[in-house]
Amino acid sequence: MPRTAREKSESGIYHVMMRGINRQTIFEDDEDCEKFLQCIADSKEMSGFVLYAYCLMGNHVHLLLKEGKEPLEQIFKRIGARYVYWYNWKYKRSGHLFQDRFKSEPIKNDAHFLAVLRYIYQNPVKANICREPGKYRWSSYHSLGTVVPPVDGDRLLEYLPLDQLHAFVETHTEDHFLDLEPDLRITDKEAAAMAKEIIKIENLSQIRMLPLEEQAMNIRSLHEKGCSIRQLVRLTGISKGRIEGMVK
Repeated sequence: MPRTAREKSESGIYHVMMRGINRQTIFEDDEDCEKFLQCIADSKEMSGFVLYAYCLMGNHVHLLLKEGKEPLEQIFKRIGARYVYWYNWKYKRSGHLFQDRFKSEPIKNDAHFLAVLRYIYQNPVKANICREPGKYRWSSYHSLGTVVPPVDGDRLLEYLPLDQLHAFVETHTEDHFLDLEPDLRITDKEAAAMAKEIIKIENLSQIRMLPLEEQAMNIRSLHEKGCSIRQLVRLTGISKGRIEGMVK
C-alpha cells in the first residue's frame, strides 16, 4: 500500500514524533539522552530550524519545531543517522533503530501550538514518571522563556508571557496528539528489575548478546512473569516474530 503524502504546514511548524522500531527503547541512560540532544544541535546548525520544545521518553521523542533551510525529511535524516551510528557503536548492535517514517502533524494556529506544547511537556506526567512537568529532566520545560541549546525557549514568549506559559503548561488535560497506545501489563521499570534479577544484565537490550538458547529461555521466563510480547520486542530490539517463536 503506497504511503500517503505528509500533510504540509502553512506556518512551517510541526509536532513530530520519532519512535524506536517495534517500540524498542532508544534511550537506555542519561548519556544516550545527552547524545541525542547533541545530534539535534549539530543538525540544527545545518538545517536552520527553530526548536520550540522537546521531550525524550524511553522509546520515543516528541519535538515541536519550525522548518528552516531544509524540509522535515532532511532534518530527521540528519538527526537519525547521527544518533543511530553512535547508538549502534555503543551497544554493539547493527541495523535500524527508529521506525522507518517519523510521524508529524502540522500546527494550524496559535491555540493548536499551545495545546501541543502542553501535551509534550505533560508526556512524563501521563506516563506516571513524575507528578508535574518541571520534575522531568529530559524535556525542555526548564528552558521556557530562555535559550538553552538546542532549544529556542525564548520564542515561546511570542505566544504567552512566561508566568502564563507556566500556568498553561501545568494545567492537566486529556488532550492527545500523535499518541502511543499503552499496551504494557507491567511497567518498563519492573521489566528492567526482573531482567537484572533473572538474567543479571543491566538493560534488556543486552539480551541479544547471549547465545540463542539462553535468549529464548530468558525471554520465556520474562513473558511468564508478565512482560508482554510487544514490551519484550520494544525493550530488547528482537523482532516480533522471533519473540513469538521463543515464547511458544
